[in-house]
Order: sequence, then structure tokens, then C-alpha cells
Amino acid sequence: MRRLFPVTDETAPPGGDADREWSPAELAAAYVYPEHGPGGREPWLRANMVSTLDGAAQHDGRSQPISSATDMRIFGTLRGLADVVLVGAETVRKEGYRPARAREDFAALREAAGQGPAPAIAVVSASLELDFTLPLFTSPLVPTLLLTGAAAAPDRIATAEKAGVQVVIAGDGMGVDPARAVRALGERGLHRLLTEGGPRLLGQLVAAGVLDELCLAVSPMLTAGDAQRIAGGPRVAVPRRFELTSLLEEAGFLFSRYRRT
Repeated sequence: MRRLFPVTDETAPPGGDADREWSPAELAAAYVYPEHGPGGREPWLRANMVSTLDGAAQHDGRSQPISSATDMRIFGTLRGLADVVLVGAETVRKEGYRPARAREDFAALREAAGQGPAPAIAVVSASLELDFTLPLFTSPLVPTLLLTGAAAAPDRIATAEKAGVQVVIAGDGMGVDPARAVRALGERGLHRLLTEGGPRLLGQLVAAGVLDELCLAVSPMLTAGDAQRIAGGPRVAVPRRFELTSLLEEAGFLFSRYRRT
């Protein structure tokens, strides 16, 4: 892997820019969450997405065909640093989400940061039409969270709680208010937030102005067709500006990191 755009001095991994496989520790240093300010830690929400050269976030409904081994290593690194992974219900259904697992490479780092062995998964769903017999809900290492609105069906909430899911109300109606969801997770001590989409959820987070950082892998592939972009849903009145903070390259894949200005 080559570094094309410098990361900041405090996160730059040692060893120069040799075209080689970076260690888990070097990747963790390159993607470290920012330190909290003097007023206390505020939740920091980063997104991790992959896109083809022509803007497709998926192929045949899944992101795996446009990914790579290095993309999956970075995927694992971002999970290894996060307190919680925020994901939309449709992505859970399409991608076959499973519980996050403990990773030996990040065990000491997580322990030093006061984190549990693995991030929690927080599923965003208005309808709660989910299969609560799946391992994501019945046997996670850390209890799965379910973010929904106050008007969600009581019987579906009861089914989720019976499966061991922790239900968090983060909206006054059927849906979830993104800003309220971020606050609710922060109130639970979950400050390092990571979302892996899907596009509808990411679009809602962008429109609500709560996304702090985007880690975008650009895949050297063309798919054409009508696949979704990385973010869909409501548009913002004025495009939101982000600044490039680092850029890595491996086998034609570009791994960029942007922060909100």
C-alpha cells in the first residue's frame, strides 16, 4: 500500500511509503478517531463506503463484488476502532449481517481505550421487519441495539427485546431522527461511531448534518446499470464541503478519508 496524500503527523505510520502491506497497528494509527475537546467527548460519526469509478455502491445489490482484500482489511480496522456500528435494516437484510467479532489485533488497543471486546451493532429500522432469530440478534458478543421511532409496533418491539435486543427510541414518529440517534448512542457512552450504510441511511445522515467523516474506497471498476450511489434519499439545500485528510492506494483502489470542514 502506498500513501499518496499525507496523514497528519500524529497518525502517520512508521516505515515510509513503501509499496507493502501495512500492519494492523499502522492502519489503526492512520484511521484513529480524533481526540475529544476540553468540554468532554462528543460522538464522532464516520462512514465507510465503497464506490466504483462510475458511482455504483453495489453490484447485484451487494458491495462485496466491488471490494478487495485491502478494502476488507480497512473495513476490519474501522470496526476494530469503533464503539458501535450503525447500519440500516435493508443493508442487514441484503448483506446478511452478523455480529461483530473480537479481533486479536485490536484487543490491547480496545482495552486501553476502555472499550469492550467488539463494537455493538446498532440497526436503524422504522418497521422492525427483521428476522430476530438471526445470530446478529440472538448471539452477539455485545448486545445488538435497535434504533426506531416511538410509533413502532409494540409487538415487534416485544419480539426484539425477547431476542435480547436493546431497543432505543430515537424518533417521535415511525422513523428515526438521525441527530437524536447520534445523541442517544453518545448518552450510552458510545462515542466512536461508524456507519456502513446502506445508501439510504447514509443519505439521511448527510441531510441531517451529523456526518463528521467519510472513508471512501474507490474501486477501479465500471459497472454501468442503475446501482445506487453511496448516499441516497433527501438532498441537501447546499452541498456540504469536506476536506481530504489522507489518501492511500493499493492495486488501483484508492482509500480516501475526508472530514467535514
